[in-house]
Amino acid sequence: MTAPDPDGLLAEQLLRLTRRVHRIQKRHLERRELGITPAQSRLLRTLAHYDSPPRMADLAERLEVVPRAVTTLVDGLETNGKVRRVPDPANRRVIRIELTDDGRAALRELRAARRSAAEEILAPLGGEQREALGELLHTLIDGTVATRCGETSE
Repeated sequence: MTAPDPDGLLAEQLLRLTRRVHRIQKRHLERRELGITPAQSRLLRTLAHYDSPPRMADLAERLEVVPRAVTTLVDGLETNGKVRRVPDPANRRVIRIELTDDGRAALRELRAARRSAAEEILAPLGGEQREALGELLHTLIDGTVATRCGETSE
């Protein structure tokens, strides 16, 4: 007889939660009828973090995908008027990607959809549970031990 594997159970729970989060976010996106896929949503959010329009290679690196994948995403977003390709002012052979006004409006809708999805997912948790979950997630995301306000880690 083998002993229970608590880490295996945790891993399975994390995977199930991740799939649930994706399903719920996708449903909230579809309700808003933006015509944007989750991958396109991720590209728009990433694009919004740049101070100036990035090159496709920059986006591919930040998204950790091959450049061809970015080209496909940009093609779809450009067709829908969310982004546009613009020449680099210093090197006309380089193309940069910038958000359009429609793209910025879509980002606002995407953020609202993500907040709605998060509210749905977190609904069963009380305030203390949310705080504890936030600390645990911080630890897992950053790989460091989280400290409560006023505490120091030693």
